[in-house]
Amino acid sequence: MPDLNFAIFLLIGSFILFLVLRVPITFALGVSSIITAIYLKIPLMSILQQMVKGIQSFSLMAIPFFILAGEIMGEGGISRRLIEFSNVLIGRVRGGLAQVNILASMFFGGISGSAVADTSSIGAILIPMMKKNGYDADYSVGVTVTSACQGVIIPPSHNMIIYSLAAGGVSVGKLFLGGFVPGVLLGVGLMIVSYIIAVKRGYKKGKKISFKEGIKIAKDALLGIMTAVIIIGGVLSGVFTATESAAIACIYAFVITFFVYREIPITRMNKILYNSLKTLSLVLSLIATAQAFGWLLAYLRVPALATNALLTMTNNKYMLLLFLNVLLLLLGCIMDMAPLILITTPILLPVVTKLGMHPVHFGIMLILNLAIGLCTPPVGSALFVGCAVGEISIEKITKSMLPFYLIMVVVLILVTFIPNIVMYVPNTFMN
Repeated sequence: MPDLNFAIFLLIGSFILFLVLRVPITFALGVSSIITAIYLKIPLMSILQQMVKGIQSFSLMAIPFFILAGEIMGEGGISRRLIEFSNVLIGRVRGGLAQVNILASMFFGGISGSAVADTSSIGAILIPMMKKNGYDADYSVGVTVTSACQGVIIPPSHNMIIYSLAAGGVSVGKLFLGGFVPGVLLGVGLMIVSYIIAVKRGYKKGKKISFKEGIKIAKDALLGIMTAVIIIGGVLSGVFTATESAAIACIYAFVITFFVYREIPITRMNKILYNSLKTLSLVLSLIATAQAFGWLLAYLRVPALATNALLTMTNNKYMLLLFLNVLLLLLGCIMDMAPLILITTPILLPVVTKLGMHPVHFGIMLILNLAIGLCTPPVGSALFVGCAVGEISIEKITKSMLPFYLIMVVVLILVTFIPNIVMYVPNTFMN
């Protein structure tokens, strides 16, 4: 008879060992699951069935459409238009380009739903522009990378769909709405910090734009922003599911990019499809192997054991939530967002629901935690992209990003301990 305690050690220990050996996380999840299944004498066909089951979900069909829509809009000039529109709204203040950067990220995040896409597209334009206008490289990259993390909070976000799947079918519409206030709150906090640093360093204001020119820029950018409106409006009104709204937004993005903006030829669609399929293959293979890993965790009763262990640590709800935040922040520093959502949700969700936390509230708290991990070393993917674009080392930029990290943690604490920041909008519009 296999020892279940040893099986738990084998599953989790082999996974950690593979990570230390820098094995790609999809293979680490899959191989550790297979090793544990062999030890438990579970037929390997059961593991394969779980992997197939993991990607056999109607909700997951929204992800390829979100990815494709984001790729189309990113290639087709939407980034530049959003930057120009943001400059009209807020570019005149001290350190105006930093404020434009944050606001443009807020808009673009609502379209692509990806921090890395935001960093690579917005950052490729604004980081060189900021440096040319006298902004320090560390400040330019720091603003870009931290503001890009709004992209996974402000809807639509494919990470929310992954969480919905891992949590057993939490409403995607409520998750989308729950991310609005925290995402805007994060953006406002970053704007305040950016302004303080800009004043301290003596950065200049942006140039004045005439009213007539501002109206023209706003009209041009509105077509791109409508992509997010279609997705959110469709889900909120109940006319579309998240999958259907993503598909319609994808068609809309295609029409606007190739027949209205017309900045790129239709032949560029080959590259867009290739990039989308490459991203999608990574996401789906990760979900498949994480499903098998999660099934073994449930088979070994790890979620129940973790719940009992955490609840015996302290009876204080606030101390336990604080501990979970610290744990997730540390995990976010060493692992990427999607696998952490898939692995930690089945383990931690039962804990927080016993504390009375709503699954939507926990989902936003979890995603915000892991969003911070995207811009922290050693494996922050948004940080790597930002440093590559800004031509600066991670070592040089980390210290200057501390004020930005601080405001992100402050927003995280507010989101954790004030449920209405997350729940007010979904409770108001989706009873």
